[in-house]
Amino acid sequence: MLRHWRAYLVLLCLIPLDTLAQVRTPLVIEAALDRQVIAPLLDAFERARPDIALEYHDRSTLEVDRRARNVRPAPDVVISSAMPWQLARVNEGLAQPLDSDEARDWPAWAKWRNEVFGFTFEPIVMAYRLDLSRRMMPPATHADLNALLTSKLDILRGKVTTYSPSRSGVGYTLFQQDARYSPRFWDLVAAMGAAEVSLEATTQAMLDGLTSGKYWVGYNLLGSYAMRWAQTHPELIVQVPQDYALVMMRMAFVHRDAPHPAAAKTFVSFLLGVEGQRILAGRTPLFSVLPEVIGPYTAQRLRDQVGERLYPIPIDASLLAFVDPLRRAAFMARWNREISILDPQEATAQRPSKAIPR
Repeated sequence: MLRHWRAYLVLLCLIPLDTLAQVRTPLVIEAALDRQVIAPLLDAFERARPDIALEYHDRSTLEVDRRARNVRPAPDVVISSAMPWQLARVNEGLAQPLDSDEARDWPAWAKWRNEVFGFTFEPIVMAYRLDLSRRMMPPATHADLNALLTSKLDILRGKVTTYSPSRSGVGYTLFQQDARYSPRFWDLVAAMGAAEVSLEATTQAMLDGLTSGKYWVGYNLLGSYAMRWAQTHPELIVQVPQDYALVMMRMAFVHRDAPHPAAAKTFVSFLLGVEGQRILAGRTPLFSVLPEVIGPYTAQRLRDQVGERLYPIPIDASLLAFVDPLRRAAFMARWNREISILDPQEATAQRPSKAIPR
């Protein structure tokens, strides 16, 4: 047997490296997820499956969605934080079902028809500079922020930031959820407008502004990015709201026209498996979903901290209403009226449109 293995190794050494590379199965992933954040999981997958050549593209939600719909050959796996648009694509038949033990055992509240899966559990947070805490009591709840913007308007004018709902699919979804859970949401929008809030397209843009001192307080940031950023920027404090905290899930599906479906299904199953979830819980701030996984970033640990006031955005048919052009136009009209600040790119959002924001 040893002689056979030696002969095999000798033959293997004689094969050109480019020929060996061709033996590996390609896997193309289009994702709206910072590669630096998910790198520990990608590295672990590549170690576990050296026969798969992983090609990961980190893009905006707009570009990920466009490529999923229009680019051929299609990507193998599609990952995005724009939950309504992910579900809409799956509902249009753009995904294929995943029949694996991991998919079958995945919590029913975090999947749709075994075709798309929410594999992270990311809280939506506020963030503020220490400068703010030296001058006033920092906000711990949505009501606190509203009161702060009203009572300290002269100090906070021009120093507040949040998402632009016209340029961010995630931001638009979060504001829709805020309106659902908070009867004072529109009061908060008006208060942000009075404070001349700056509207950004990404959490990273908000974090950059907070770090530079341009902003003192940010509202509705993705907790995964904010927590990771704060680890190396001690001037920033991340606050999970104590009255209620929204939770966003990154959603992944295997494309219906995936050129390499077996590799794609292997990867998504890895995301949902105990090993993949353990990496999310221990080495990333993306927060794992599986209840049996232990680590600093788990859904259960977040529930223990926030309790019943934790509101995950559900993966169900209600998400589809968010992509309805008429509903979007009505929401944006109210938003612009209450905030009294018109982002130049938001003007088009007041008209019914099928365009998908970032």
